[in-house]
Formats: sequence, structure tokens, C-alpha cells
Amino acid sequence: MAQSILIIDDEKAIRKALIEILTFEGFVVDEAGDGAEGIKKIKENNYDCILCDIKMPKMDGIDVLEQTKEEKPDIPFIVISGHGSIETAVEAVKKGAFDYISKPPDLNRMLITIRNAMDKKSLVAETKQLRKRIARGYEMIGESGAIKRIHDTIAKVAPTDARVLITGENGVGKELVARRIHELSARANGPMVEVNCAAIPSELIESELFGHEKGSFTSAIKQRIGKFEQASGGTLFLDEIGDMSLDAQAKMLRALQEGKITRVGGDKEIKVDVRVLAATNKDLMQEVDAKKFRLDLYHRLSVILIHVPSLNDRKDDIPMLVDHFIKEISEEYKQAPKEIEKNALEALQEYNWTGNIRELRNVIERLIILSDKSITKKDVELYTPSAR
Repeated sequence: MAQSILIIDDEKAIRKALIEILTFEGFVVDEAGDGAEGIKKIKENNYDCILCDIKMPKMDGIDVLEQTKEEKPDIPFIVISGHGSIETAVEAVKKGAFDYISKPPDLNRMLITIRNAMDKKSLVAETKQLRKRIARGYEMIGESGAIKRIHDTIAKVAPTDARVLITGENGVGKELVARRIHELSARANGPMVEVNCAAIPSELIESELFGHEKGSFTSAIKQRIGKFEQASGGTLFLDEIGDMSLDAQAKMLRALQEGKITRVGGDKEIKVDVRVLAATNKDLMQEVDAKKFRLDLYHRLSVILIHVPSLNDRKDDIPMLVDHFIKEISEEYKQAPKEIEKNALEALQEYNWTGNIRELRNVIERLIILSDKSITKKDVELYTPSAR
């Protein structure tokens, strides 16, 4: 489908010349003789790019730009300016115009600018779509009392910089809680850096968190920036914090107290601006009693406590979760969502979900792949081993 361009210029000769050139290049071109007419057409149509003069009667190009950014901010807006209005054109770029072209326009430069603007529009649209897909993947699904309380707590704590300790069994969605807190915080535009403390050997956890200097140990062949520095201005999510070594805990405590870190093998203090969220499937107070976790670090991390219940404790949410996973997985496989029979759904609600939501998603994916036109109770019994 041909891409469309709107030309807004009070000089008929300029409009005619541009229409001929752009039509020859394969674009669908519309025109407006002044700013007011241009705004009317922008509201009524969806253009891929706008070329707009600055000096026009009734409404100048800057006013058209401002109204366009309010109405349809994603349309690339290119200013056409006379030699005497270059400063105004630069000001227009500061207000959101993609670029400016001087009169009389250079053909090659104009076509390159239009192509670049349209490429950027496509990239922005793809990025937004990707972000929506990622956000859907991190949705917290459910309407049980426990989930509503978690949503309420997140809404209150997210705008602050308070540290949050998230507890619950493996697979319940602790990371979803952390991501939701980050998304609703003032740090949402900053990075969210995740560290799985259980997956990193104890001798490497300090280097992972705080970085190291070249030559600080045998395999340190170059300087490394740690997760604290990477997350500066954003959120650091420490998953399975209960598995962190006591030595690393001591350095973690200092970093939280002072807002500074020191790389392994270094002596320079580095200031970091990080919000720390932590999660664990362990009872940290039992770990404290067993001398495996520092009590002072526990108190630093647990300003706010959020406990995520197991799926067995919120089985009323299973129908919503099943519906969500069927749609999500079917979209991934590019196929129509399968229906699930009522007694099959009831069978899933009776199942003992030791792997929680992670296990439920795996089961739904298996059922979508292996069942016929719809998911039946027999399918659940056949493809969910413990349900037999």
C-alpha cells in the first residue's frame, strides 16, 4: 500500500511541483493551501508524513505543528522554510518536527528526509507494539482477594523509593510484582536490572553486583561494570536473595546504607542511585536464626513486605489465568484460540499446582499443542500426569 503525504503550503506552484515529484516517487499526495485547511485534513485522515511551510496566512506552520502533535503525535512532521526563517525552523525541530528543508527544496535531500521520517515512524510503531506484547507477558492476572490486596499495595508503594521484599513459592509470579512496581514508579524510564542470586556462584556474586577492576583476580582481564552501576537511575531486582553469601550480604548492606559501591579490586567509591527490590522463596527469619542471613540486611530490604500466594491458595483465579494463557500462547503459535470445556476447567481447578503459575502455563501450552479442536476433561487427564 502506497504511503501518503500531506503538503501544507500557501504557494500553489510549490505544492504543484512537490505533488508531481512525490507522485512520481510512488507516494499518495494530498494538499492544503493554508494551516487551517491542513489541520482539518490531519484530523480527518491518517497520513504517513506531513510537509508544512512556516510562513502562511491564517495559521503559521508552528501552530500547525503544535496542534498536530496534540492530535496525532506519531505523524512525522517536516518543516519547509524560506531562507529567512531558518531560526524558526530550528525552533520547530525543538518542538517536535522531524527535520526542516530549505526553499527551494533539494530533491534528493527532501526524498531522503521523507524516507528517514517514515522509517522512524515505522520503528516507533513496532517498538510500541513490542512493548505492549512485553507488558502483556508481565500482567498479573486474577481477581481473588489476595491479588487485589497486592495490586493495592503496589499502587501505594510504587511511586515511592521504598525497598520491597517479595516472598512466595517458586513460580507464583514474584518477578511480575517487581516489574509492576518498576513500571508504576518514577523510575519507569530507567533500567530494571535483574540478578538471580541463586544462579551465580558465591565467589562471583560480588563481581556481578559491584563490578571489578582489571587484574583484581585471575580471570579479570578487563574492567567490568556491576549490576548496581547498570541499574543506576532505575531498579535493581535481586531474585532469590536468600541464597546470597554472607560476604556479599555485608557489601550489599553498605551499598544500601551509603548509596555507594566499590568495585572488586578497586578503592574508588562510586555513587549509585538505585531502588532495590528483592524476592525469595525462603523464610528469611529462619535463615537469620540459622546464621545464614543478616538480620540488619533483612530489615533494610523489608521496608514493605509483599507475599504472593501459591496458585493452590487462589484457585478462583484459574479460569482467568487459563483464558489468558490460551490467548497468549495461541497468538505466539499464530493460530485461533481453542475452546476449553467447562469440566476440563473444573479439572484444572482441582489439580494440585506444586509448580504454581509457571506449571499452569506449561500445562496449557501442552494442551493447546496436543488436544484437538477443543480442550476436554479427557485431555486434561491425559496430558496433566498428576490429574490422572
